[in-house]
Amino acid sequence: QGILERLDAGEIVIGDGGFVFALEKRGYVKAGPWTPEATVEHPEAVRQLHREFLRAGSSVLQTFTFYASEDKLENRGNYVAEKITCQKVNEAACDIAREVADESDALVAGGVSQTPSYLSCKDEAAVKAVFRMQLDVFMKKNVDFLIAEYFEHLEEAVWAVEVLKESGKPIAATMCIGPKGDMHGVPPGQCAVQLVKAGASIVGVNCHFDPNTALETVKLMKEGLQAAKLKAHLMSQPLAFHTPDCGKQGFIDLPEFPFALEPRIVTRWDVQNYARKAYDLGIRYIGGCCGFEPYHIRAIAEELAPERGFLPEASEKHGSWGSSLGMHTKPWVRARARKEYWQNLKPASGRPYCPSMSKPDGWGVTKGARELMQQKEATSEQQLNELFQKQKF
Repeated sequence: QGILERLDAGEIVIGDGGFVFALEKRGYVKAGPWTPEATVEHPEAVRQLHREFLRAGSSVLQTFTFYASEDKLENRGNYVAEKITCQKVNEAACDIAREVADESDALVAGGVSQTPSYLSCKDEAAVKAVFRMQLDVFMKKNVDFLIAEYFEHLEEAVWAVEVLKESGKPIAATMCIGPKGDMHGVPPGQCAVQLVKAGASIVGVNCHFDPNTALETVKLMKEGLQAAKLKAHLMSQPLAFHTPDCGKQGFIDLPEFPFALEPRIVTRWDVQNYARKAYDLGIRYIGGCCGFEPYHIRAIAEELAPERGFLPEASEKHGSWGSSLGMHTKPWVRARARKEYWQNLKPASGRPYCPSMSKPDGWGVTKGARELMQQKEATSEQQLNELFQKQKF
């Protein structure tokens, strides 16, 4: 069954987690460009992460094509477009995802994301041409459906959906926005309406915000669709970081982004709570984005096992709500082998001189701002020094 057949039948579809953050920590992705040349340079690493998500319960494997557009692969001195090529990165991503998905009944989703061309104020035709290059590969490799994800601006997301619609395949569209809407102030409800009108059958959010904020945003999308008398399936793939102090731009405004976010990581129990809230809200495509590791995806699958009727393979090595701790040698640890303990725990950070929340940078720049104009050349020392002067500690 395809993605829409599964969702129409009421099936809970579990997405995968965050590839760029997971592979950066493992040494296969460079922070900054966040591009997926690992599909060609280190296919075994990409394959293994796909397999871990599959074993944890993912029923969709997204091709590792985040930021795999031609303009991103040559942006600010990136060598990938010239030395590897956009086509090879995308083709390898499709091949790896399909190879692993075929080990079960998982679906493969080809994904596109926001582009440097849009941020640099290129026109609609130019931006759509960038999306179409990736779509050509997805059609050649016959992915099961398509995802337009990680869009800060509704206009660009709509353009992406319009291009993907040319395929005739089902389309999901997720924006990296919070309750305040996109970077131009378009409310979440209106974003959802416009995405559905453009051709998306599944809408929601991904990245930039924590699970609770993501669900608040999807709720607003749901209300917008209901008011417009439109129907679509709902989708949520948030961060695995607590971000209550984020501004409109999300976690990239936090001073800890990207190398000091670990104290904010959500626990597996936080994720079980998120999965239950998402289900109760009517969301049936539930996954994660940056920071979500396989054990987080397993937590979604375990929380929703009563509704799905089965546990993922990875649960063979994980007792429900810590029940396997009953085998521990220490009695005080054995006493933690119960749901009540983990549900009521308030985890400490172990950092006595650190605040619980930060002050986001919030420079307030978006499409059209000089600092957001992109370039093929590497960022110069002069350009960096100008930014250093503007930054405050």
